[in-house]
Amino acid sequence: MVSRKDSNAQRLRRHKRVRASISGTPERPRLNVYRSVSNIYAQIIDDVNGKTIVSASSTEKDFAQYGGNKEAAKKVGLAIAERAKDKGITAVVFDRGGYLYHGRVKELADGAREGGLEF
Repeated sequence: MVSRKDSNAQRLRRHKRVRASISGTPERPRLNVYRSVSNIYAQIIDDVNGKTIVSASSTEKDFAQYGGNKEAAKKVGLAIAERAKDKGITAVVFDRGGYLYHGRVKELADGAREGGLEF
């Protein structure tokens, strides 16, 4: 019998490893990415105070298109950057959440950079 590896468990292990060295401060919070099959979510988190400062996702009401593709990820990146600028945040630490920096995660990061976030 062939046993199949649990890819989400592997991702969580990678995420835990990365989070050991990445932390968000009030001056430079953490931009966290979560990717599901049909949507993508982003949060800017201050780990010192344990607060989510801003968030954006493809499940919001004003988001009319399908959320599981690269175009949607780019729009979410632009939205999170715009909301962060409104709160006075310009620099963040990028936390890819254990996902490969490829595809939708890369598009979200590019959209956030286009919107004015530095990382």
